[in-house]
Amino acid sequence: MVLKIYYASRSAVSLPITLNATAFLSTLPRTDKLMYACPVDAEPLDRYRKGGYHPILLGSFLSDGRYKILHKLGWGGYSTVWAARDRKSHFLGTYVAVKICLSERECDRIQRELNMLKKLASKHAHSQHVVRLVDNFNTDGPSGKHQCLVFEHLGPSLSDAIDTRSSDGRLPGEIAKSITEQALLGLDFLHQQKIAHGDLHTRNLAFALDAIDDVSEHDFIETLGRPEIGHAYRSNGKDLESGIPKYIVRPARSSSLPLSKIIKIVDFVRAPEFGDRLDYRVDLWSLRCLILEIFVGQPPFDSFLITPKFLVDQMQELTDEPLPERWLGLWGTMSGDVASEDPKTRLQEWLEEMYFDGERKEDLTAQDIGRLGHIIQKLLRFDSSGRASARKILDDPLFRD
Repeated sequence: MVLKIYYASRSAVSLPITLNATAFLSTLPRTDKLMYACPVDAEPLDRYRKGGYHPILLGSFLSDGRYKILHKLGWGGYSTVWAARDRKSHFLGTYVAVKICLSERECDRIQRELNMLKKLASKHAHSQHVVRLVDNFNTDGPSGKHQCLVFEHLGPSLSDAIDTRSSDGRLPGEIAKSITEQALLGLDFLHQQKIAHGDLHTRNLAFALDAIDDVSEHDFIETLGRPEIGHAYRSNGKDLESGIPKYIVRPARSSSLPLSKIIKIVDFVRAPEFGDRLDYRVDLWSLRCLILEIFVGQPPFDSFLITPKFLVDQMQELTDEPLPERWLGLWGTMSGDVASEDPKTRLQEWLEEMYFDGERKEDLTAQDIGRLGHIIQKLLRFDSSGRASARKILDDPLFRD
């Protein structure tokens, strides 16, 4: 069991315990600072304050009773996300995901996401590979006014699906092709609208669900797993302050809801443009990393415990091109050393070594991996203007065979 301790002015500290929470708290030194505790490992209780999270209880309603909260789907630095039943509309199904962001003065990022989604809606644009906004509204609470975005309810992220359904962390070749092609279609759709996603990776690709309109609330909750809650309390035994929820809900860990084969891009929100003006082409650098993870099963750069300068040197090694002159001044100010003088590994060599490693599934041919390297090379350009577009990549023979 893990007990999370929250000080009003500090981040959470997780500690393994073998005694009950009350007994453990009694062993701590006394402090004048307010302290909260909860046995569920989820969002920090000290973020339920002015400008922070909005407290939610299971079974409660939002937007004048339209959305009934059934489970928690997740949380992040900007929002909590909840599974809910839309009691007034069958648009995109009965069940939806409600993202409740930090209060209005703290959540410019969510407002940017909403503006992009509204822009798509205003043009009557649509792609089956980009999540659709169902509704948006404001709700008031003890932390302030919160923007709420309502989306179609989706299944697990690609990252979670790989973790749970692939024993070696690598997708079968044909599935990798299908998922990559769908991601390209979604990205091409966004780029046609001059919209950048800004944070493209496997956790921001999610599987759509088959129709679940006829699923009862009880069965829907069962497929997500019965909610696990942990009651919050103060170390001094006094009542919780206003705005602190009575309990925290652990996010749903799995789901047996029927998945479709459709992938959608979710969670709108950088690439190595050192100070350049950013536009939608920044996604093309992330796309290259995404494609490699989908096909090969691991990212191209080792970023664990290395310096910024070393990471840039890794990038240069794979791109086999110098940094643009306008970046050299900033590169010179980066901390750390460059890579060793060992022989350089080129992109195609790296791809073949990683894919044909003799330990994981190898159902793509050497020709396929050669084509994959050709695609990656088109995206692996420091200067964003030189990167191939998503539409151009879609025309590659790898996706046409």
